[in-house]
Amino acid sequence: MRCPYCSATESKVVDKRETTNNDSTRRRRECLKCSKRYTTYERTENFNVTIIKKDGRREAFDREKVLKGILRACEKRPVPRETIENGIDMIETKIKNHDNSEVPSKIIGEEIMTFLAELDKIAYIRFASVYREFTDVNTFIEEINKILKK
Repeated sequence: MRCPYCSATESKVVDKRETTNNDSTRRRRECLKCSKRYTTYERTENFNVTIIKKDGRREAFDREKVLKGILRACEKRPVPRETIENGIDMIETKIKNHDNSEVPSKIIGEEIMTFLAELDKIAYIRFASVYREFTDVNTFIEEINKILKK
């Protein structure tokens, strides 16, 4: 494991925990060179689900792509990374349990929207604006009104 601060390869594990679904192992590490701490996650790679995009293209499910989208929505928001990782674990579990090995991207998008709606309203609106392709201010207002009614 390479330190994200100094790129050293030597580290020690300070803390190790299973995530809530027991899908992955969270390790808190300390770099032996710069002494800074960082978190790593270990998970199995037997997740073979194909995503069917809106335009009909097919691509393999990419957890990192989901993570980037959620991190972008949560940028500058008080949302812990561990909470995001746990949310992605839950989304991944739902996709794994889907009846088919090919899942429409709409299902993943809606799962992310549900997760963000409960987590942080601003992050939800940010994600929704891209996912639902808002074209004008009125669409934003309609989505905000839906949140306010809940």
